[in-house]
Amino acid sequence: MSEQMRIMRLKELPKELRDRIVARHRSGQGYKRISAALKVPKSTVASRILNWKKFGMTRTLPRPGRPAKLSNRGRRALVREVKKNPKITVAELQRCSREMGESSTKSTITAALHQSGLYGRVARRKPLLSARHMKACIEFAKRHMKDSQTMRNKIFWSDETKIELFGINSKWYVWRKSGTAHHLPNTIPTVKHGGGRIMLWGCFSAAGTGRLVAIEGKMNVAKYRDILEENLFQSAQDLRLGRRFTFQQDNDPKHTAKITKEGLQNNSVTVLDWPSQSPDLNPIEHLWRDLKMAVHQRSPSNLTELERICRKNGRGSPNPGVKNLLHHSQEDSWLY
Repeated sequence: MSEQMRIMRLKELPKELRDRIVARHRSGQGYKRISAALKVPKSTVASRILNWKKFGMTRTLPRPGRPAKLSNRGRRALVREVKKNPKITVAELQRCSREMGESSTKSTITAALHQSGLYGRVARRKPLLSARHMKACIEFAKRHMKDSQTMRNKIFWSDETKIELFGINSKWYVWRKSGTAHHLPNTIPTVKHGGGRIMLWGCFSAAGTGRLVAIEGKMNVAKYRDILEENLFQSAQDLRLGRRFTFQQDNDPKHTAKITKEGLQNNSVTVLDWPSQSPDLNPIEHLWRDLKMAVHQRSPSNLTELERICRKNGRGSPNPGVKNLLHHSQEDSWLY
């Protein structure tokens, strides 16, 4: 069989060619002669003529396609189960399908959900909030939505964070051949407990980043009070915020302790009323992430080098990028 005739077997014949086959048949030509003249397989000629005799036309009739393994009723029932419980597994959906009398494979169920616009995705992690926490966050957002940009620029954001020596949680991709996943150049070294860690206190405003303080030993109320006394006002002075700034801190017991409050009151510091369980509202979280990524790229080999790199990357300076980050973070977070 010629290559052209083989391709004819695989492709639908054009209507013009089907018409010519029928016309030659009606003029008295046989299948073999028509096949040779039009270079179409004899079996194709026979099937086209048979269809013409049966239906009286040469156009292709619509095909019903493969019947669906899952009925519309079954698909709607699965969608209801998913909307009722988004964390339901495919195995559990398969069991529900059997109970409805429609035993379906996992791939069939997944395809049916995709048709309804439902896809499996990794669930985002968010703080566990009670109704009281949610109400407080909403009230906070409503209270500050109309704050002017000048007022927001005067807020001094602060927080503590822990940075592990080998603790960044990110994916790295390598080019490798099959079967070489565990070859040394294709792996990322890990150690237990992140290889040690340091704890940092930091602050920033729209004018730039303030001082970054490494906390020795366990953090307690006395240490926190000393950090504020030695670094808060100096950072505000370095960034030319003056004395009339608004200080932000979360509701950690060390932050709300009596001696901490007294120290801030004695220095006439206005403290931003902060709702509980609300890290999403603090734009400093974005800066901590940037700092950890910068440290990870430098690959420190010990805790001393880790602290040095943190201080170098966290050094305070007026930075327009920080101001833009603060502006967009507040727009995203305060409408939370």
